Amino acid sequence: MIEVREIQKSFGEVEAVAGVTFDVGGGEIFGFLGPNGAGKTTTINILCTLVRPTSGSAALAGYDVVSKASEVRASIGIVFQDPSLDERLSAYENLIFHALVYSVPKDVREERIASALDMVGLWERRRDIVRTFSGGMKRRLEIARGLLHHPKVLFLDEPTLGLDPQTRNKIWEFVHDLREKENITIFLTTHYMDEAENCNRIAIIDHGRIIALDTPAKLKTMVGGDVITLSTADDEAAAEQIKELHGLEATAQDAKLILEVPDGEKFLAPLVRSLDTPINSISLRRPTLEDVFLKLTGRTIRDESAGALDSMRSHVRMRRR
Repeated sequence: MIEVREIQKSFGEVEAVAGVTFDVGGGEIFGFLGPNGAGKTTTINILCTLVRPTSGSAALAGYDVVSKASEVRASIGIVFQDPSLDERLSAYENLIFHALVYSVPKDVREERIASALDMVGLWERRRDIVRTFSGGMKRRLEIARGLLHHPKVLFLDEPTLGLDPQTRNKIWEFVHDLREKENITIFLTTHYMDEAENCNRIAIIDHGRIIALDTPAKLKTMVGGDVITLSTADDEAAAEQIKELHGLEATAQDAKLILEVPDGEKFLAPLVRSLDTPINSISLRRPTLEDVFLKLTGRTIRDESAGALDSMRSHVRMRRR
């Protein structure tokens, strides 16, 4: 559904994207992760025809993003991180406006609106003003709007940001159901690492290059085993002891030491016995995507701002004016 080959984009002397290549299959949920300035926003902007690449090629639904920009735009839906609904209008009126903008044929317009609202559980609230909706309801309405013109690819920018865990889970139940029923391809950005587990594959981009691309399970094998987190009276001395006695490099993070070991349960007791420095706390867990992100980029996902498509939004707003 998406083919990207050696895409490169420079802004003056700054190379934002440095030869990115990847594919996204039809019906796939594809996650795109990276710290600020990594190049993910520029790459996505290229796919949505908002930025022209300096070199390389990209195609979406078989259409070249440069020479067939109109066809690409008709093939995609976008759900922005920031609210983009007109809260003075009803849910139905928001969708009617979108249908007109995307030239949804008049003879199928009402049927599609009814189907979209029913799909997200908002048919009974179709006449209600959007400002009366909860955050979760607004997000569901935005997804319905993004699907109204039957896009082949749906871009979700932080789809559950700011929502409570229960609502987040409901949104994801809907997204999975949507993919199964409509076979739509979903391109996702998120800073919730547990949410990224919903992706079939994840691409991690840093300094304009994709440094890892695989399933969540396979990415987590890159960490090197279980993760031990400990806090001591003297972390610097403890790190030196760990290196000397066990040949392991401890990483300092958030005033704690992080260790990666193949079999954490067996290693935990010998580690505790070997340290002279008093231990304040210690924990053992399986690796997460957060650990993968830290290992590959040297940063945690919390270090980046939540917005993944800020530039895209600014372009869209300019065009609306």
